[in-house]
Amino acid sequence: MRAVVQRVAQASVTVEEKPYSAIEHGLLVYLGVAAHDAKSDAVALAHKVRHLRIFNDEQGRLNCDVADAGGAVLVISAFTTLGDARKGRRPAYTAAAKPEQADPIYQAFCDALEATGITVKRGVFRSYMQVTAINDGPVCILLDTAKSF
Repeated sequence: MRAVVQRVAQASVTVEEKPYSAIEHGLLVYLGVAAHDAKSDAVALAHKVRHLRIFNDEQGRLNCDVADAGGAVLVISAFTTLGDARKGRRPAYTAAAKPEQADPIYQAFCDALEATGITVKRGVFRSYMQVTAINDGPVCILLDTAKSF
């Protein structure tokens, strides 16, 4: 699994020109499920995201996690996080899981994150979405359960 994690002042998603989900403060996560991923990867990555210390403490150091900061998480399914653009100019998405495999794992990630007690909002799996965010910092972290980077 791959995730692009952004610390945001606010984020929202629109589906079919209608507001769908929004958070005021916290993390925007673009999540990609790879063909070899399992629900155990989702749980492990959710734990990593939940405890990622990328919010400022009293001294201004990145030492607090999303719960410490009183934030929420907006999770958007994004197979494009698995795009491979090393050859040519058109990314290949062959590493991404097929939708019928990816959806339950995406949902498992969201459920595992929610089980930690924080507010989790979701996009709509396999839908065209318009995502709006005000990045805070900006702070953007790339995570990969395969540890390929």
